[in-house]
Amino acid sequence: MTVRESGALDVERIREDFPVLDREFDGTQLVYLDNAATTQTPNRVIDAIGDYYREYNANVHRGLHQLSQEASIAYEEAHDRVAEFIGAAGREEIVFTKNTTESENLVAYAWGLRELGPGDTVVLTEMEHHASLVTWQQIAERTGADVAYIRVDQDGYLDMDHAREVIDDDTAMLSALHVSNTLGTINPVADLVDLAHDRDALAFIDGAQAVPNRPVDVEAIDADFYAFSGHKMAGPTGIGVLYGKQHLLDSMEPFLYGGDMIEKVTFEESRWNELPWKFEAGTPSIAQGIALAEACDYLDEIGMEAIARHENELAQYTLERFAEFDDIETFGPPAGEERGGLVSFNLDSVHAHDLSSILNDYAVAIRAGDHCTQPLHDKLGVAATARASFYVYNTREEIDVLVEAIDDARQLFA
Repeated sequence: MTVRESGALDVERIREDFPVLDREFDGTQLVYLDNAATTQTPNRVIDAIGDYYREYNANVHRGLHQLSQEASIAYEEAHDRVAEFIGAAGREEIVFTKNTTESENLVAYAWGLRELGPGDTVVLTEMEHHASLVTWQQIAERTGADVAYIRVDQDGYLDMDHAREVIDDDTAMLSALHVSNTLGTINPVADLVDLAHDRDALAFIDGAQAVPNRPVDVEAIDADFYAFSGHKMAGPTGIGVLYGKQHLLDSMEPFLYGGDMIEKVTFEESRWNELPWKFEAGTPSIAQGIALAEACDYLDEIGMEAIARHENELAQYTLERFAEFDDIETFGPPAGEERGGLVSFNLDSVHAHDLSSILNDYAVAIRAGDHCTQPLHDKLGVAATARASFYVYNTREEIDVLVEAIDDARQLFA
């Protein structure tokens, strides 16, 4: 069992599933707090990859032999499992990509290049990840469309009054984060989607920081597109997911061309395969897709509600510890307000990169930089921030180690 009677996670039991957490550096136990970038991978997900290569390694949808049949069934069923995990209607709405960034590009190129033009507006938020911001910015330049941004207030929340002004009759697409990878803000995505639909616009939600740690129901949110990555949810790298409403995916042209995404090819023309395969050209990430389904099973067995509570509790405890010091500035929703499991911060007179380097000497792994949100950092008035981010296997004791290491850095730069 991984959840106690109190509803709290049995973290010590969960940690046994993650071999990398046993690593030591010069005799010091690893404290891994860079989960918003990439989470660690449990043994059973690693085993799922190994089992594929040991037992039925073959290409999918290409052979009539037994290995290919087994691989094809497992790969197709992985789409079914992911659809179930996020509340989609079925595999037809689940496209496997490399990551969230590729999912965003798929929609931007396959839908945006055809549908956008002068007079159209793509609405983003000021907290967007570069995967969204840069992609739609470039598509807008190619099509003559405009880009507008929903403001972020001083507490790290979206200004919903401003959203109602920006999302207007010219809006063709809204692209917004579900959870901010810099601020930890949990955005009211269902409300944003409603605003877009009220103006006959489509809505794309980046769920890279949401699907790993909280229940997500894409049909309840009513997003037209929703994307996330396997490596942020105890899964492997090299696999991402694009959810799209079936009628929209049906209407879109493929993003990539080649093998398996076709139904019929002649010297004169080509016809596309059925969904979702028409968007999965070439040999896909078979082992990774199968392992992603195993990660869904793993997280569901722990319980997504319990994971969300655990991450919020760790974030609140971090804010509580940081509040003991007057030289630590934090960003995002204030203490007591629910947030995703991360805290971005700065220590006075110490650059975030220097702080991260010093913490590495204490075997504490955090992220430092702009977290692929340069415009947001410009708005915050800082070049970079340090970010501690948590997952199912992190503990309060590890946060105490983080605080102690920060104190030593403080003394070093005093």
